[in-house]
Amino acid sequence: MFDITLKNILANIWPMVLIITIILSSLRIAYLIKYKEKFIYYEEMLKLGFMVYIIGLFYVVTFQDVSWSTSNFVPFKEIFRYQLFSPSFIKNVIGNMIMFMPYGFFISYFLKLDKKRYVLFLSLLTSVTIELTQLIIGRVFDVDDIFLNIIGGLFGYFIYRLLHNFKEKLPNFLKNNMFYNILVTCLLVFIIFYVLNVLGVVINV
Repeated sequence: MFDITLKNILANIWPMVLIITIILSSLRIAYLIKYKEKFIYYEEMLKLGFMVYIIGLFYVVTFQDVSWSTSNFVPFKEIFRYQLFSPSFIKNVIGNMIMFMPYGFFISYFLKLDKKRYVLFLSLLTSVTIELTQLIIGRVFDVDDIFLNIIGGLFGYFIYRLLHNFKEKLPNFLKNNMFYNILVTCLLVFIIFYVLNVLGVVINV
């Protein structure tokens, strides 16, 4: 189910991702060259990843079909109507948490947050904005999505803190940009192969 949902999202956002990636990357490189700032590969890739995530989030909350559902203003009504671990539960409950995990991670990383209350507030603000916007444009408002998004954002924060603590315990010779560049490159290769697999592209290695 997750692969099908991801395939649908990727099939619709890849043109936008491609165009925006080229435009913003060229502007970013020009900026770094003009002002003679240091290019740090892994940080630039994380920024690009955050941008792609935002595009995907924008698509999910504004273009996906929601004709099967109606607005919900009663807390926990939608959450408890699904059978635990049923396909609908995974898609609508687990899915809404997973959708905001990258948000919690990215804002924690870029803002260097060390307290979860900041993530809670920013996740709340972003989720409420999304739900109200959906209501205004004639889509579905679901108060339960706000709770689930906040939980997802907090999970993203905890992942950031876990990785941050792990980073602090690394030996000094691994605390350098080259090591992080290699890690991010490996992650990027894995993501590319996974995405191509989801899209049904066969690669012979």
